[in-house]
Parts: sequence; C-alpha cells; structure tokens
Amino acid sequence: MNKLLFSILLTLLSCVAMSAEPVSKSYWGGVAIESHDTVAYHSAEVREKHAEVIGEERFTVEWGGAKWHFASQESADKFAADPLRYKPEYNGHCANALSLSEGLVKTDGTVWEFFGEELHLFYAERGRQRWLNGDWKAYKQDANKAWKELTQD
Repeated sequence: MNKLLFSILLTLLSCVAMSAEPVSKSYWGGVAIESHDTVAYHSAEVREKHAEVIGEERFTVEWGGAKWHFASQESADKFAADPLRYKPEYNGHCANALSLSEGLVKTDGTVWEFFGEELHLFYAERGRQRWLNGDWKAYKQDANKAWKELTQD
C-alpha cells in the first residue's frame, strides 16, 4: 500500500474513532467551543498575544458531531485536512474539571493554554491558573484517565 493511501486510511479511521467522543458544543446549533477558531490558537501571533479569534458561520467544518467555525477559509481547510492536529484536548471540554474528576464541563473557548504542544481549554481562568502554577503534567495524567473512563463505550 502506498504511503498516501495509508495516510488517508489512517486519517479516516482516526476520524471515525474520534466521532464517538463528545465535543464541547452549544445546545442549540451544535457549534463547537462557542464559534472560536481552534486553528487560530496555533498561530504564533495569537499565542503571543494570548488572544481569541471568533469564527464565522460561513467557514464551517462538521467534525465529531459538531460544527466548527473558523475565521477564514484557510483555517477551515487546515482543520478539515487534519482535525486531530487542531482540535483542543478533550474535544474542548474543561481540562481542569477532568483533572479533578468533575466530569465533562463545557467551555466557550475564551480561556485556553498550550501545555506541551497541545491546546487545552478551561471553563474559567482559575482552572488555567491552577495548571500554570501547579504540576500540569500530573493534572494532565488525571484528566487523560478521566477522559478515557468517560468516553469508553
């Protein structure tokens, strides 16, 4: 099997596997992380300014049972090509709540941080500060364990 075909197959299988995991989305409309552009967080400028970028309905990609909005067609295309790279950890649910075994708490995309190279969203600034000032690696292990338990079929 050639490398391109293998890569496409692997991406499709990953997307199918991920589609069963819940996404932090609105009750009405099913929009992920309150329309924030998850690709934009990865840009150097947004990371440096610790800004947030709101997406537009006209740049929408459906993935994981949710509608993801983007600020540009370029961002939408990047996400569509590799959603596993750009989606936030825990599909946008609060990393801190998971680390404290509080379950799946939705976020709105305004409180975020990169730990390692992974984007994490938080319900409130207090949770982000806990991770910034504490042992985020241990918190991440706890969150990963809770996520696995909550998303297993």
